[in-house]
Amino acid sequence: MTDTLFSKIINREIPADIVYEDELCLAFRDINPQAPVHILVIPKKPLVDLAASTPEDEPLLGHLLHTAGKIAADEGYGDAFRIVINNGEKAGQSVFHLHVHILAGRDFTWPPG
Repeated sequence: MTDTLFSKIINREIPADIVYEDELCLAFRDINPQAPVHILVIPKKPLVDLAASTPEDEPLLGHLLHTAGKIAADEGYGDAFRIVINNGEKAGQSVFHLHVHILAGRDFTWPPG
């Protein structure tokens, strides 16, 4: 995987409003928020997208989702938030480093897109 905007954030080459970090992932506020709370959770391991994951990535993927729930709760929205993972350009992925969107702070409708 080539350097991406997100790998540069992980390496502190580009500033970001970081809200959480551990040994496996980093979370920061989206610079183009689609909701009052819009945080991205990214793995430190370079994965292009969800489809590029392997069975050995299952613990990491679970960690990303569990962490997203903790962050939503820390932001005061533990009972009402949306998780989005776009996979591929046609699905709206614009940075090709797997990322989990946490959206909260407003009502959401269904279907989403």
